Amino acid sequence: MSEFVWPVRVYYEDTDSGGVVYYANYLKFMERARTEWLRALGFEQTVLAAAHGVMFVVRRATVEYLRPARFNDELSVASTVKRFGQCRIVFAQNIVRDSLLASGETEVACVSSLSFKPVKIPDTLLQALEQLA
Repeated sequence: MSEFVWPVRVYYEDTDSGGVVYYANYLKFMERARTEWLRALGFEQTVLAAAHGVMFVVRRATVEYLRPARFNDELSVASTVKRFGQCRIVFAQNIVRDSLLASGETEVACVSSLSFKPVKIPDTLLQALEQLA
């Protein structure tokens, strides 16, 4: 699968009292990278909601924390699509500075923006995902 890399700068607000990135903020960095990847593919989330009546919600997220990131670090979030189906996409993501800091996997489900019930991913997005494979 193709890889998408998004740069992230660590701001003071991202850190905890120990001066390292607060654990939950790694999930925010991963979310930003997934959102920007979809945008780069032409599938901005507001457009998906308006044109197709769908949105993505996180169904499952796991993160393994290996090394700390600190204030003002320049990080890269590398994302790949591990697998996908009719209603779900599983992303594998790594946060890197000079070496791997954290790795995670996030499963998102496509749901109706009205009922929040699972629905099929729009065909145009499925086709784009197939081209990345």
